[in-house]
Amino acid sequence: MIPIAPRSDTPGLLAALALCAALAGCGTTRYRPVSDYPVKIGRPYSVRGTTYRPADLPGYDAVGMASWYGRESGNQTANGERFRVKGISAAHTVLPLPSYVEVTALDTGRTILLRINDRGPFTPSRLIDLSRGAARLLGIERRGRAAVRVRRVEPDAKDRARLRAGKPASARPDASPDELAALRARLTDQSFQAQ
Repeated sequence: MIPIAPRSDTPGLLAALALCAALAGCGTTRYRPVSDYPVKIGRPYSVRGTTYRPADLPGYDAVGMASWYGRESGNQTANGERFRVKGISAAHTVLPLPSYVEVTALDTGRTILLRINDRGPFTPSRLIDLSRGAARLLGIERRGRAAVRVRRVEPDAKDRARLRAGKPASARPDASPDELAALRARLTDQSFQAQ
């Protein structure tokens, strides 16, 4: 028998096959079904030197900046669901996954209900990251950032079901001019104290 010399491209071919096998496995992400249970609070975690301590905060009511995120977030939320760019959801650093909040734009008073199912934003200048669908509903998609109020709520079963399906909940009343003035004052006081 005559020995056959290995081809010089065999290592490259093997590397290419290994890469193809690895990429084929990327499409097998197992997403958690979209559900309100179990609610996950989670342990403290650190991102970029900051430690976040998730907690059940039923009276949560804060003002700050919102931004929105889209496809760059990846395709799986922190609670294991598939991320829907057009869904009405958001990321928050410490609220339980999932939980529900009303978000009010402080420039227009527009208020929407949305579902928290992801972690973030991991920057001290932002309070919440909205999905593109939520940003569109709130009217901040073009601006990218806006001052908001985020208040934790317990919506009815119908609104929860709509949000789990990625659809908007029933319309919320806009904030009154007096309420907006008080919220803007809170934001200003907060900004001043941070300096």
